[in-house]
Amino acid sequence: MIRFTVVTITYNAEQVLERTLQSVLHQTYEGVEHLIVDGKSKDGTVGMAQRYKEVSDASGNHHKVIIQSEPDHGIYDAMNKGLTQASGDYIVFMNAGDFFPQADTIEQIVRRCRLSECATAELPAVLYGNTDIVDGEGHYLYPRRLQPPAHLTWRSFRKGMLVCHQAFYVRTDIAKNMQYDTHYRFSADVDWCIRVMREADRMGLPLYNINMVVANYTEEGATTQHHRESLKERYRVMAQHYGHVSTFLMHCWFVVRAIIKK
Repeated sequence: MIRFTVVTITYNAEQVLERTLQSVLHQTYEGVEHLIVDGKSKDGTVGMAQRYKEVSDASGNHHKVIIQSEPDHGIYDAMNKGLTQASGDYIVFMNAGDFFPQADTIEQIVRRCRLSECATAELPAVLYGNTDIVDGEGHYLYPRRLQPPAHLTWRSFRKGMLVCHQAFYVRTDIAKNMQYDTHYRFSADVDWCIRVMREADRMGLPLYNINMVVANYTEEGATTQHHRESLKERYRVMAQHYGHVSTFLMHCWFVVRAIIKK
């Protein structure tokens, strides 16, 4: 059985955490480990997580729930803690407020993988899919503007982060060797995804498109709240991986494209 580690990062998240917990609790797939990495919340987040663990343990769903609550140095430091503890074959980050669209989302991912070339080859380095955007109440708004390409490579992100972080499942043995760079405040996830894909290319491992919506993403995240700072930092990430000239020219095209669409 392919096992999945779902990592949820929390800090004072009681207003949005419940839908995340419920979406993991009701996953019909049994091979799920859920790590809740909390930054020493001061509200009811930890109590909510503990009640969820009790319900999950008693439900017979065979999920494993682990809760850790201690001070950290930001979201990417917390994500690195999740990487360290993960024991599944694949790891995905589903943070507070984000959730799986269906109760059988993970089961469908496994089924589609088994019906594809994944069944006979070594496990792909990355499984990836589509994302829908939801509002602060968890209601559907629209599909994510950037859509995953049919064939993803590490060069694909020159055109932007085409796959949402929450829809990017990485083989854990690879992920553990790719810690998030905590020098970045908003874009370490972009840098991490690119480095993972570069490593997959070096190892000759495929990146497999699940071709379905695998995550609902809440738009009021830290990146959205700090949009200008995030864009500047993302430019630095792109320049590091793709070169300054290529990144500058691509961003010129982004501007032209935005003007044409108006």
